[in-house]
Amino acid sequence: MNKRLWCVFTGLCGLLMLATCATPSGAQTTEVKEKPPMYSYVANWQIPRAHWAEMEAFNAAHQAIMDKALADGTLVGYGNDENRVHQPDTETHDTWWSSMSMAGLMKVLDQQMASGNAAPSVLDTATKHWDSIYLSRYYNWKSGAYKGGYVHVSVYKVKADAPDDAVATLSKNLIVPLMEKMLADGAIVEYEVDEQAIHTSAPGTFVLVYVTPTAEGLDKVSAGLMAAVKAQPLAGPAFGSMTDDSGHRDELEKGDGVFK
Repeated sequence: MNKRLWCVFTGLCGLLMLATCATPSGAQTTEVKEKPPMYSYVANWQIPRAHWAEMEAFNAAHQAIMDKALADGTLVGYGNDENRVHQPDTETHDTWWSSMSMAGLMKVLDQQMASGNAAPSVLDTATKHWDSIYLSRYYNWKSGAYKGGYVHVSVYKVKADAPDDAVATLSKNLIVPLMEKMLADGAIVEYEVDEQAIHTSAPGTFVLVYVTPTAEGLDKVSAGLMAAVKAQPLAGPAFGSMTDDSGHRDELEKGDGVFK
């Protein structure tokens, strides 16, 4: 296997694979439309290894706030993750929550910050910390909780000369049809295409996130993508024409979460 294909396969949702899923073997009959905006807050932490076990207690201490917000409709989902492919300058852990409004995100954030953080916390040991707020118009999930699921994150950079609606075009014609098939097959329990709502980095990137309930789900997604490559080997340029390959990065995390 050459180096190019190896990068595609190990990325699971790499450049060529996503593009080749634009048209399944059967004609697509349902038009993909953007959904109401969903906002997600992600708090990233780089925690020294000696304190990793303490993150479980931290997450448990805030669960009541999250559960109440989920029950009253403030949130549509929340969870926490541990990074499984560590890099020197990336997070080891994250916590996240999603809402159908920016106000919902901020309400939960304010509640967390007022919930007694004056006491010593494992977060005080963090060597790095940063937050991001994302906006998605292309997403779906299966309601319920997952535990020990695998979260695959792919970051892409749109080319400077790509059309303004590049992310929408790629989502409607390439990403959503593939992810909906994986969702229906049970390989994944959630997916979303995110752009930054608050630009803490340069505009022009988008993020594909999907969650598999088990490690076997990663293999199911990989097999589906490989089958799509064989079925549509010439569709890669459709994706490559709009994205800068040098800006692509992947993360693989393991965590717990719930969707309303």
